[in-house]
Formats: sequence, structure tokens, C-alpha cells
Amino acid sequence: MAAYKRILLKLSGEALMGEDAYGINRATIVRIVREVQEVTQLGCEVAVVIGGGNIFRGVAGGSVGMDRATADYMGMLATVMNALALADTMRQEGITARVMSAIAIEQVVEPYVRPKALQYLEEGKVVIFAAGTGNPFFTTDTAAALRGAEIGAQIVLKATKVDGIYSSDPNKDPGATRYARISFDEAIIKNLQVLDATAFALCRDQKLPIRVFSIFKSGALKRVVQGEDEGTLVHV
Repeated sequence: MAAYKRILLKLSGEALMGEDAYGINRATIVRIVREVQEVTQLGCEVAVVIGGGNIFRGVAGGSVGMDRATADYMGMLATVMNALALADTMRQEGITARVMSAIAIEQVVEPYVRPKALQYLEEGKVVIFAAGTGNPFFTTDTAAALRGAEIGAQIVLKATKVDGIYSSDPNKDPGATRYARISFDEAIIKNLQVLDATAFALCRDQKLPIRVFSIFKSGALKRVVQGEDEGTLVHV
């Protein structure tokens, strides 16, 4: 049984790469979609915000001389590509998904309209939010916090390569310990990089908890949605 009625799942573009250096790994995207399917079968309504780092990283583009706003718009288009791939894989796996973009590309995907997104969720469809917030200088983390608040999600689930938040980098420090639960204030004091600062502040102000977990651990998403102690919970 699901512990949450509605969730916002934040997927990085890098999560779709699998072991590849860039792009979309077919086996990886199918596995992720099947994990989402398990959650929908529990009766949980799922919205997804997808990043674009596997195709284009706006900040990196800006750092080598490109105008930052232009680079960020290119990054937004990369998220649309990922969203289309995710939705098509869902269709093949028997899930009805709708892609909604924060920038207008109406020949390809429909624009983000909040009441329509809520209607889709209530109908049991998976809604994939593409193009971030539609504005440069804001990350897809911020888009996840914003959309999560807008749709009334009970929690933001940040799927990463690491199985939670640690006291220090577990890849560099063998003594690093994982936090099972941590408050927003503690995370700020300890300078733990959960989400970017804008996204983190928005979740804290909206009292929207965040759960950080590894998307590469089989069944982790289902365990999180069932309320099990998976990853790290950031709470008010």
C-alpha cells in the first residue's frame, strides 16, 4: 500500500545514461519505467521532472564562453528530448503518460497548464514536466520543487546515484555515515548539498519533505513510496 497519494519524482538526465558516457541507455530507461509502473500499481499518482545533463549541460556550456541564458535554453530543450523518450518507453510498457513543457513547442508536446496537469494525475496518468521552469538561471531541481508545490505533491523524491545524504562524500570518505532523517535547518547548517539553494528554500517554505534515494537500487522507489526507511528524509 502506498504511503503517499501523490509524489513528484525528480530524475536527473544522467540517470538515463546507465553505464554509457552520454545519451539514453535503453535498458536503463526501461528499468526506471518499470519501477515507476510498480508505484502507479499501488495507486500512487506520479509526476516526473526530468533533467537534461545526459544530452546538454547548460552550466558547462556557459562556462566555455557561451551566453548563460542561451545555454540554459539549450538545456531545457534537452529535457524535452528526455521527456519524450521517457513517455514513449512508458507507452511501450503500458503506462499512459503526458509530457507538459514549460516552453511552447506545441507541435511536439503540450504546454504546461496546471489544471490540466492535475486532471491527468487524477485520471491516473503519469505527468512528465519538461523544460524546467521555462526560465534560464533556474535548475531542474527548482522546477521539481515548484511543480511539486503546484500540484500538491506530498513529497519530492530525488533519485540520485547515491543511496541518501551522507555526512561527507562516501566515495572519498569510508567513514561517511548516512542520515536516515535530517531537518531542513540541520542540512543548511551542515551545508549538505541536497538540492540547489533555491529549490531547497522553496521546499522548506512550503513544508514539502524531500526523500533522497538511489534510483540504481532495485525496488528502491517502491520501498520509498510504501514508507520504508530508504535513503534520507529531509523534513521540517
